[in-house]
Amino acid sequence: MFSEFEVVPAVDVQDGQVVQLVGGERGTGTEYGDPVEAAERWVEAGARTLHLVDLDGAFEGERVNADAIAAVVDAVDVPVQMGGGIRTAEDARTLLDAGVDRVILGTAAVENPDIVAEVSDDYPDGVLVSLDAKGGEVVVSGWTEGTGLDPAEAAERYADLGAAGILFTDVDVEGQLEGVRTDPVRRLVEATSIPVVASGGVATLDDVRALRGTGAAAVVVGTALYEGRFTLREAMDA
Repeated sequence: MFSEFEVVPAVDVQDGQVVQLVGGERGTGTEYGDPVEAAERWVEAGARTLHLVDLDGAFEGERVNADAIAAVVDAVDVPVQMGGGIRTAEDARTLLDAGVDRVILGTAAVENPDIVAEVSDDYPDGVLVSLDAKGGEVVVSGWTEGTGLDPAEAAERYADLGAAGILFTDVDVEGQLEGVRTDPVRRLVEATSIPVVASGGVATLDDVRALRGTGAAAVVVGTALYEGRFTLREAMDA
């Protein structure tokens, strides 16, 4: 999936605009303009992968910003991983057929783990399972509902079902620009045989280095890049 550690810019879309939320809470977002313009800017800056999320879809349970997401996929020539509102195998296959390289299954994978195998059978590298944690517990439905699942304990089950990797978001620090927590990421990396993509809390280049040191395959960065805490090139060089 990732031949070497990557810094992956986030393009999270709400009401057709790029938005970064704080702690995953609706109403806390800061807008950063048009998704296609943002995506093209990150690719021009050297991004080798983009991370797209339909935030409205994550909350509503169905894809709301499909047109905006499709426009980004059409506009860029780098791999794209996309999540938010993908609830069925048919939804996932439609996106993969349309040019998305990897779909991110969170709520759907927790409620119906077999969906991972259904999609992975046709697209062996096409599924990232999102294990997003709040208070050490996997949360779903736009990070609003607890599941009782421990991320590290759940990860290998999804590997056995064919997931190409795990996307782990530390919701407690997401969007706050106050730094990362490496212990949960390291624990997850050690618990599973498939790549782990870390997300949440990155504020400095040291945070990027720290997550690389956990053994994560990549890190998704949003607010820190949009707020100019560092450039994408600086993060990649770090």
